[in-house]
Amino acid sequence: MLTIALDAMGGDHAPKAEVEGAIRAARQLGVRVVLVGQEEVVRHELRQHEHAGLPIEIHHASEVITMEDSAAKAMRTKRDSSIRVACRLVREGKAHGIVSAGNTGAVMATSKMVQGMVRGVERPALASAFPTLKGTPAVMVDVGANVDCSPQMLAQFALMGEVYSRVIFHTKNPRVGLLSIGEEEHKGNDLTKLVTPLLKSLPINFIGNVEGRDVYTGHADVIVCDGFVGNVALKVSEGIVDVIKQMLKESLDASITRKIGAALARNAFSDFKRRMDYSEYGGAPLLGVKGGTIICHGRSNANAIKNAIRVAAEFAGGGINQRIEQELAVWHESARPARASTAE
Repeated sequence: MLTIALDAMGGDHAPKAEVEGAIRAARQLGVRVVLVGQEEVVRHELRQHEHAGLPIEIHHASEVITMEDSAAKAMRTKRDSSIRVACRLVREGKAHGIVSAGNTGAVMATSKMVQGMVRGVERPALASAFPTLKGTPAVMVDVGANVDCSPQMLAQFALMGEVYSRVIFHTKNPRVGLLSIGEEEHKGNDLTKLVTPLLKSLPINFIGNVEGRDVYTGHADVIVCDGFVGNVALKVSEGIVDVIKQMLKESLDASITRKIGAALARNAFSDFKRRMDYSEYGGAPLLGVKGGTIICHGRSNANAIKNAIRVAAEFAGGGINQRIEQELAVWHESARPARASTAE
């Protein structure tokens, strides 16, 4: 049975959402969940739910990293935080992955430091799933872990995202696109132009540049960009979804008042909410660190926590890190003759 360490103190609704999500995961997914946090607080919440016989346990951590804490300072000073203790369980082999809805910067920094990096990866990258018109999610890498990136880093992001799409979303031969300001290869900034030859050399289905409008069309299965651009795209998308949902609700309220197609309108709105619901995707994996680290929205509900645990289990069970390490090694080996020729 796979074991996932869950930071029970991190989210906006902690530990309520975390405990309920852990119970759902243990009951529905058949995984063991270790709730990491202040024991009495977590145990009190656990008593509010029926959980007899479920593979759930509590591991005490005396400190909590808040959203207001500086990630670097908290990592240095709060050595018994729920985030750090959960990462330690993964490093020691007592858990196969970690899920946290806590301080994103602290989770990223602590995971990298405590769990270590996959061989061949320079920097970890956050991957986020975007719904598309084709019904299959597109994976964007990076969405905020690295503001400034080198071409080599973007090439690694592409390979990691391709492996993740194949294993988690069962995409056959994922189409990998480079996010730019035009489809033509000569368009873009220095970074996109320099990384293009590297992406062509990777053992992936690279389809060239894609534009912002392609994120939701399903034209690409994996979209590569630096963390600055990716985070802007992610936050703009979240804002647009919230606005559209509110506009639809207002329009539906008006149509219901007029009693025009009320039932049909409600069904359409429910379907839209389901397709755009972030909680169905669980969270964003931090690709490139040893062990699976899944980072959730701070406002994650129990359903999001449950699905993040599912993703963490699938990440570990699918051997994603092993595949990333193997494919990076193959790529570096194949590129060695070309580098030697250039040196000569």
